[in-house]
Amino acid sequence: VQLQASGGGLVQAGGSLRLSCEFSGRTASSYLMGWFRQAPGAEREFVAAISKSGDSTSYADSVKGRFAISRDNARNTAYLQMNSLKPEDTAVYYCAADRNYYGRYSGNYDYWGRGTLVTVSS
Repeated sequence: VQLQASGGGLVQAGGSLRLSCEFSGRTASSYLMGWFRQAPGAEREFVAAISKSGDSTSYADSVKGRFAISRDNARNTAYLQMNSLKPEDTAVYYCAADRNYYGRYSGNYDYWGRGTLVTVSS
């Protein structure tokens, strides 16, 4: 299983970005997926998770109402739509996948992609 995150960049506060996570090597619909982020000097934290079919989602309180996770299994891709971005959203964002785990604990995800950097200027 390989994951490739993309879509990061520099954006002003209040702006939007959409991150993509391309899944390869196995059938994407067999895996639950999540997004995490890690700011400089901080631990990696949960952002959002989505079930295999996409009918169930979960969010960190800090992004609820601003971010939306989705997936297109036909394209083997998951997305993170980020709106109303704040400087505190600045971080490297990672996507992760697991066959069985749906939740907030990063240690339970078996597969990780390289991160994509999101920088939000004030």
